[in-house]
Amino acid sequence: MINITGIISIILFYILILGVGIWAARKKEDGNDSEEEVMLAGRNIGLFVGIFTMTATWVGGGYINGTAEAIYTSGLVWCQAPFGYSLSLVFGGIFFANKMRQQGYITMLDPLQDCFGERMGGLLFLPALCGEVFWAAGILAALGATLSVIIEMDNKTSVIFSSCVAVFYTLFGGLYAVAYTDVIQLFCIFFGLWMCIPFAWNNEHVAPLSSMEVDWIGEVKREEYFFYADYALLLIFGGIPWQVYFQRVLSSKSANRAQLLSYVAAAGCVLMAIPPVLIGAIAKATAWNETTYTGPYPLTIDQTSMILPMVLQHLTPAFVSFFGLGAVSAAVMSSADSSILSASSMFARNVYKLIFRQKASEMEIVWVMRGSILVVGFLATVMALTIPSIYGLWSMCSDLVYVILFPQLIMVVHFKDYCNSYGSLSAYIVGFLIRVSGGEELMHLDPIIYYPGWDEENRRQLFPFRTLAMVSSLLTLIGVSYGSKWIFTSGRLAPGYDFFHCVVNIPEDIQRVDEPIEEGEQMSMMASDAMCKMYGAATMVGKDERNGRINPALETDDDDIPPSELNKLKGSVGSSGGGARSIPTNPIVNSQL
Repeated sequence: MINITGIISIILFYILILGVGIWAARKKEDGNDSEEEVMLAGRNIGLFVGIFTMTATWVGGGYINGTAEAIYTSGLVWCQAPFGYSLSLVFGGIFFANKMRQQGYITMLDPLQDCFGERMGGLLFLPALCGEVFWAAGILAALGATLSVIIEMDNKTSVIFSSCVAVFYTLFGGLYAVAYTDVIQLFCIFFGLWMCIPFAWNNEHVAPLSSMEVDWIGEVKREEYFFYADYALLLIFGGIPWQVYFQRVLSSKSANRAQLLSYVAAAGCVLMAIPPVLIGAIAKATAWNETTYTGPYPLTIDQTSMILPMVLQHLTPAFVSFFGLGAVSAAVMSSADSSILSASSMFARNVYKLIFRQKASEMEIVWVMRGSILVVGFLATVMALTIPSIYGLWSMCSDLVYVILFPQLIMVVHFKDYCNSYGSLSAYIVGFLIRVSGGEELMHLDPIIYYPGWDEENRRQLFPFRTLAMVSSLLTLIGVSYGSKWIFTSGRLAPGYDFFHCVVNIPEDIQRVDEPIEEGEQMSMMASDAMCKMYGAATMVGKDERNGRINPALETDDDDIPPSELNKLKGSVGSSGGGARSIPTNPIVNSQL
């Protein structure tokens, strides 16, 4: 029987969130529907709100549910997510936040498209999109299961209702609505869970956590060391190349503040992990067969995945469990709205605009983004209702973000002179194939290669093949980029064979140029005054695909060159993928590539 009191409490909570989202949408500057205003809140997120929304980047439904589950099933030492994602924020602040914010990009994919071109950027968009959509679907499914446990609400109804609320305020408020609702949601998570802990801890069916019979610490066996390290590196470095993170970085008022938000949010992630860690430990110390729980015992995998709502339901009074339910709902919505907005922003800017409609107005891009919010929200909802192994899909996409996007992002941010489109495509293929070769049990994908240390009993690879895939992808990117540059600049292949137009056969609208005039500052030549406010991705006339500078050598007039020398400079003429005309091969430019 449906719990009416629980239904009312959830509706009141959603009304609060919706009200805050609509109020935050009004903070948007009247009449200003630019990309920066909608996608990045006009780069005007304050310090207080910025800290909360950056922390909410990772503290979501999967974060708190997964943390409690990990403590119950494997112990504290295997609860890697809180510490891994905290370190990912620290490393993101050290190595990426400052440079990305200084360059004034709008999305995470902008530097990738600057360096590798629009179409390669579109290909790199796929793992980023899948990761965001599957993550949103997974946490919506978790919310439906939570509501069905606590208030016996129909799973489909709760998923659809929650998705509609998140999509509605995200649709009209953009990042403003997402950021300000994150503040309310983070407060609800923290206080809602802490309110439940004393009641659950003092329940008569819970043994003391210090008891020798309660092992909630766990251990890492010797043969699992590399497996453990593989997952740790996946969480730390695979947690960086996500648009939900960079959307907060790029919305900061300054580069230094973007770094500060990353560091403070790292501490916030650890702090927010304490309540679910305690709840998982309490669940481990509980004699479930003595409580009101009537399901299978010992708990099956279906029950352990819902260990947090089970503690709220069976170990706390009804009125307290509703506060905990509000915390879970808040956590889910703080992740779902962020993922939906992030995926929509990348599609509108990096796919629709930079690949298909390069002359689209800002208003058109904003409306495309709003339409994308509806589509992404719909896809996430459908997946949450129909796909049984959403976390398996998300796990695979998360791994692809680590093995494909991370090596390419670190190269274009720090070593853009040493990579090009040939290396990018090769690294994409190599990383994908090695990762898929290891299989994925949650998706029932059998391994193609059984690496050393294969655990037949648990059907898992103990060899760190994910990190192997990442390192292989990185080395492939560097090696193929260097080889393709050498083979063209040495004259062993004619410029006409530079099909990607990224080494010598360069269209005049994405010319390569000299070293930066001033470190850390991105410069572009724009076609009109209106575009001077925008930071594009390899579509601007005279813009360097590697470092965005204007090369004085390119401004040399042909009349200043003797006719005999001018004829020697003429190279093959081709057309780019976007229909742009290739310029004559210029040894002055090529010698610096």
